[in-house]
Amino acid sequence: MDNKKKRFKKPDTVLTIAWILAMVSAFFVHPGKDYLGYIDFRSLGILWGLMVIIQGFKENAVFEKTAGFLLSKVRSSRQLAAVLVFMCFIGSMLITNDVALITFVPFALMILHDCGREDMMIPTVVLQTVAANLGSMLTPIGNPQNLYLYGLTGMGLGEFILILLPYSLVSAILLALAIFFLTPGRQKNLSTGKDSAVTSNFGSKRQIIIYALLFATALLSVVRVLPWYVFAIIVLIIVGGMDYKIILRADYILLLTFIGFFIFTGNMGNISAISSFLQDILSDREFPIAIALSQVISNVPATLMLSGFTTNYKDLLLGVNIGGLGTLIASMASLISYKAYTKEFKENSMKYLLFFTAVNVAFLAVLVLVARI
Repeated sequence: MDNKKKRFKKPDTVLTIAWILAMVSAFFVHPGKDYLGYIDFRSLGILWGLMVIIQGFKENAVFEKTAGFLLSKVRSSRQLAAVLVFMCFIGSMLITNDVALITFVPFALMILHDCGREDMMIPTVVLQTVAANLGSMLTPIGNPQNLYLYGLTGMGLGEFILILLPYSLVSAILLALAIFFLTPGRQKNLSTGKDSAVTSNFGSKRQIIIYALLFATALLSVVRVLPWYVFAIIVLIIVGGMDYKIILRADYILLLTFIGFFIFTGNMGNISAISSFLQDILSDREFPIAIALSQVISNVPATLMLSGFTTNYKDLLLGVNIGGLGTLIASMASLISYKAYTKEFKENSMKYLLFFTAVNVAFLAVLVLVARI
């Protein structure tokens, strides 16, 4: 009986909500060919391709090896914390916030354990989480909501980055200050230069080159030089021929969640009374409503639900990115760090949660203040 239970995973909560909303809305707007028009295939295709490429990099230990090289240069505890945190901040701009945390949080826990600095674990992991959520907001490929809004708005790359650049710079300064004040002041020589088993195996150089070329192709697709479907076909053929298992490891739960919310928001947009009501509610309130809604259902679903009822995409973009701070579920990526830490230190779960909430609320308050100045 126990073995049977293990075979069944608990359904993803956000996916379930998305499809319940989609099915309920289908009673009011019956399914038809218009449903295909709801779905942003461009965003889904590019997101899928990026997932596959980044998974390919992970399989070849590219991120871990890079982290190992950087960590071999540090000599003090604060330098160590700074490298671990800013790897997430910068890395999330290119490999998304969730992948940055999946990769670097377990790595940080291992390194801090090896250095005998368990006292730094909670501050470092919490700041890694904040760094990944804030660093990812700068680029269209940093997180799913950015990729979606970038495609929806038709913004140029420069315009998109300039909207978010001031907040990224403020975030970097806040992270540096937080590292100084929140990590232990005791400086200690560290021995982090030794390679671990995970970093000593670098993988196939040939595959790394291929994935790097595919990543460049992804960027061409994001900036609308290459059609998204051409990019998706290239990834499917090349990665499928090289190692088809990589394709199976993309986050299809997230893609299905997107489709569910696309159907729901599309149907709501076709019900004139509801559409008008939501547009009136959102008018000139996109920023605070996006932040508030993100705290409850996380920022990706909030983006999909609100984007159909406003054209003030700048405030929506700011709201859902800054709104990734706050509660543990404001950005679903934050759960990755929480689970990674509490898996090893279950007895400290409440301590972690309190520290996480305090730091997140402080960062959120400062960035909201900056946005309203």
